[in-house]
Amino acid sequence: MRIDKLLFFLRFAKSRTLAQVWAESGHIRVNSRRVEKASLSIAIGDVITLPKGDAVVTFKLMSMPVRRGPACEAGLCYQLMD
Repeated sequence: MRIDKLLFFLRFAKSRTLAQVWAESGHIRVNSRRVEKASLSIAIGDVITLPKGDAVVTFKLMSMPVRRGPACEAGLCYQLMD
């Protein structure tokens, strides 16, 4: 799954277009490597770090979402890291 689609499905981004802008800005990291393309493929077990407001969110992808569902459904797909 593409990083932009994943961030949209997991409800981190309000739109897929916004997720594409975030990915291409270079502020997101996957497994400590900088993301520069919205088309980057993501796999289960990847650790994703992204800025969210004044904080930094780091999470591990536990399962692939199949749709943009409710927040409780999206929350089951990842585990927040400290």
